[in-house]
Amino acid sequence: MSALVVGYGSIGRRHARVLQELNHETAVVSRHGVDEARTGGARAYDSLEAALLHESPRQIIIANRTYEHMGTLAALLDSGYGGQVLIEKPLFHRMPESYRRLTAINDRLSVFTAYNLRFHPVLTRLKELLGTSPALSVQIYAGQYLPQWRSRDYRECYSVSRAEGGGVLRDLSHELDYAGWLFGQWQRVAASGGTYSDLELDSDDVFALLLVNERCPVMTIQLNYVDRTARRQLVVNTTDCTYTADLIQGTLAYGDQLESFKCSSDDTYRLQLQALIEGNTGSLCSLQEGLASVELIEAAEQSARLGRWISR
Repeated sequence: MSALVVGYGSIGRRHARVLQELNHETAVVSRHGVDEARTGGARAYDSLEAALLHESPRQIIIANRTYEHMGTLAALLDSGYGGQVLIEKPLFHRMPESYRRLTAINDRLSVFTAYNLRFHPVLTRLKELLGTSPALSVQIYAGQYLPQWRSRDYRECYSVSRAEGGGVLRDLSHELDYAGWLFGQWQRVAASGGTYSDLELDSDDVFALLLVNERCPVMTIQLNYVDRTARRQLVVNTTDCTYTADLIQGTLAYGDQLESFKCSSDDTYRLQLQALIEGNTGSLCSLQEGLASVELIEAAEQSARLGRWISR
């Protein structure tokens, strides 16, 4: 079995490395002309067309820039490829204009979105405890200081560019995804956000959402690039219990219980790729779920612009 990783930035390199650690034959596509000495032995191509000419991958991981995802997916469809596709989050930088094209993609390909936090042990345990029970209220918070986030100058990352699909709403859309995964899809949203810090970017750096979801009448989600202490937390109130989850510390508190979980930076990626390879796709984010997150991002932006609630 083999896999092809399209895009060899930081996230593409991680996917390729984890696949190789899983003893999965791997090739990569990079416009920067990398060779096998830099890819850990993975075969390297400078275009998708060249890679598909020489490779027959069972899985393709789309990990290039967000605004390139739709074009890459369309190229796969045109090539006749019929395997599994995992697309880095968010699925697209905006909702596609052609639903007909999406229907063709859904019919021909098995497409999933790489929301790997679904495989975080704190969230999987919380989902197990909650089941399908409704929540009274949910508070979700994720923040990290962008200049300290990645190993290179933040001004060189796509995160700072609105045109390339950057911004905190898209970068931290994991929270939007797992909110729907745990509590059903969103129904209404009111939001406020934009660019407020002195960071050198033209994308949004702070956003707050107030949501009504299928199984939660009051949910708040705050996302930002400006918190000097990295945090990823949620508090869930139900009729019977309060759950406090910390994804960075790896803890879940409820009642008189405190559960701790070990989770390295690669673990959720490894579990996600294993699920894809083994065909255990029930926990993966589907094409339709990935689209729901893109729809929510655009609705939040519209709400912030117009100053009113937006309904699905």
